[in-house]
Amino acid sequence: MSLDRTAFYIDGDWAAPATSNTIRVVSPHTEQVIATVPEGSTADIDAAVAAARRAFDEGPWPRMSPQERIDVVQNFSNLYAAKLGEMAELITLEMGSPTSFANLAQSPAPWMQIETFLGIAREFPWEERRTGALGTDVIVRREPVGVVAAIPPWNVPQFTTMSKVVPALLAGCTMVVKPAPETPLDTYLMAELLHEAGVPAGVVNIVAADREAGAHLVAHPGVDKVAFTGSTAAGRKIAAVCGEQLKRVSLELGGKSAAIVLDDADLAATMEGLKFTALMNSGQACVAQTRILASRANYGNVVDALAETVAGMQVGDPMDPATEIGPMVAQRQQERVEKYIALGQEEGARVVLGGNGMPDGLSSGWYVRPTVFADVDNRMRIAQEEIFGPVLSVIPFDDVDDAVRIANDSEYGLAGTVWTGDVEGGIDVARRVRTGTYGVNTYTMDFAAPFGGYKASGVGREFGPEGLSHYTEVKSIYPPA
Repeated sequence: MSLDRTAFYIDGDWAAPATSNTIRVVSPHTEQVIATVPEGSTADIDAAVAAARRAFDEGPWPRMSPQERIDVVQNFSNLYAAKLGEMAELITLEMGSPTSFANLAQSPAPWMQIETFLGIAREFPWEERRTGALGTDVIVRREPVGVVAAIPPWNVPQFTTMSKVVPALLAGCTMVVKPAPETPLDTYLMAELLHEAGVPAGVVNIVAADREAGAHLVAHPGVDKVAFTGSTAAGRKIAAVCGEQLKRVSLELGGKSAAIVLDDADLAATMEGLKFTALMNSGQACVAQTRILASRANYGNVVDALAETVAGMQVGDPMDPATEIGPMVAQRQQERVEKYIALGQEEGARVVLGGNGMPDGLSSGWYVRPTVFADVDNRMRIAQEEIFGPVLSVIPFDDVDDAVRIANDSEYGLAGTVWTGDVEGGIDVARRVRTGTYGVNTYTMDFAAPFGGYKASGVGREFGPEGLSHYTEVKSIYPPA
């Protein structure tokens, strides 16, 4: 079956592109083209924004009751649940996510987001009466923010798309979704499901495009809010544009998170946990805890255990259920990771495992060898900059206070973990590390709780009632006494 597409989803129908430019979707495993889709131009973005604007200003969606919108989104959820396997396979094909991870997080987790947001929307205070300071009633009403530009990245495309689309829909917003050019295929399936669910024309419009068209979307006067997930560098540019226009914005950006391994941790259980928290999605995850902090007294044991654990992980074909680490999404990403591996050696870090070159048994695909560095100083670039690949740095600390200091010595503040036999002590560490999410002997995301970062890791929160609130404006109405 061909995966090629020839149109965009605009105004509730399949719309011909304004130009003949195309995006070639290339398998990171085979380096072969697996699909061709149209590449959005500024004219296509204009058409999509115009459709979203009409749907918001004149259409039924923002004027429906919250329950009516909940019913439509529930239809979408039911349809989505039947397509989890197909969605996971598309994402593995287009960006190389190991199928084991794809079937855990690339499609089931987005569906769980839909269901969680539905529950939140049913209890959300869309309109409430309060007794004001003067003793009279005040009506506090939450209304949709308007037209939303949703810009997800390529690493977990449905996960990051759903965190924007679903709360925006439930709030009554309309939107333009601009998927990354590396991963447009999953959004076509999503568009079909939204259409079948009964989402009105123009409420969701989808145009895959490059950065130029994306910048046009961000600055478009018809857009009321931008919701972006991606690099901190891109987030700074988007924030500047939105600040100039006083446009609402939420940004989920990069990370360089630390996993603190205390001496009383169960080392075997810790290593099993780090296989996921440090190397999920082949290391292509903003929350990946790629700085491993170990005490000087236990440093050698942690380095040896980590190297043995990573060496035992299977690298290869992402469609193989046994594969734990797949390819990088693109050749440029492979080259980026390899440059950081070389840089780490230049900075004086010691390669314990891996290094540059193709993994054993592989002659094609955008693979890198999973690499563990020891003797890393937290001031090194490999400890400060987001690499976005399977590269881990083990950093020594003197005591718990020193470990917290090192964990906080970063421009980022997205995630982190502490591994310890003392859970209450671990929670105390969690309170001291300046990140938006933190795990004790685990790392997870609960979609009923807010997710986001401190410092350069972003602005705003996704998930939970906090995530839904970002798609609303708050109005106070004063009835006569």
